[in-house]
Amino acid sequence: MSTSRSLNKVTLIGNLTRNPVLKTTSSGATVCTFGVATNTTWKDADGNLQERAEFHNIVSWNKLAEICAQILAMGMLVYVEGELRTRVWDDESGVRRYRTEVKIDDMKLLDSKDKQGIGIEGAKKAAEDRNNGNNKKSEDKDQEKVEDKDEEKVEEKEEKNEDKKDKKDKESNEKEEKEESKNEDENEIEKEADDLF
Repeated sequence: MSTSRSLNKVTLIGNLTRNPVLKTTSSGATVCTFGVATNTTWKDADGNLQERAEFHNIVSWNKLAEICAQILAMGMLVYVEGELRTRVWDDESGVRRYRTEVKIDDMKLLDSKDKQGIGIEGAKKAAEDRNNGNNKKSEDKDQEKVEDKDEEKVEEKEEKNEDKKDKKDKESNEKEEKEESKNEDENEIEKEADDLF
C-alpha cells in the first residue's frame, strides 16, 4: 500500500526590505519579523530583459529570533530556509484576511566577505526546542496573536486614510459643482443683459 508524500520547504536568498522587529509574547516567547525581497529575470519574446521583484514576510522564533534581531539590518543579503505558513482571520469588520509567511528555522548572513557564511549553528535544534520546552501549538498561537494585532492596526490605519481621502475627494467635487453652478448663473445673467441691450 503506497503512502502519499508532501513537502513544504522554502529556500530564499535576498535582501532585507526593512529592519527586523523583535517582540515578546505574553508567554515569554520571542518572535522576530522582517521582509526579504527576491528578483527574477527573464527575456521576453522580443529578447528584452525583464525583471520582477517578490516580497516575502519572514518570521523567526525564540533563539533564532534573537540572533536575527541582533545581526540583521535593512539591505543585508541573507539566506533563509523554512516553510510556508498561511494565517486566516476575520478582522473587526468581519472581512476575512489572509497572510502568507515564511517561518524560518535557519538563516545565514551573506552580506560581506568578513561576515559571509555566518551561520546559525544549531539553529534548527534551537528552533525545535522553542523556549525550554514550549510546544508547537503554543508557539503558533502566540505568533498569530502578535501578527493579528499588528495587521489589525495597519488595516485600521489604512481604512482611516481611505476615509480621509474619500472625504477630501467629496469636498473637492462639491466645490467644483458649486463653481460650475456659479459660472452657469453668471452666463445666464450675461445672456439676459445682452437681450436687454
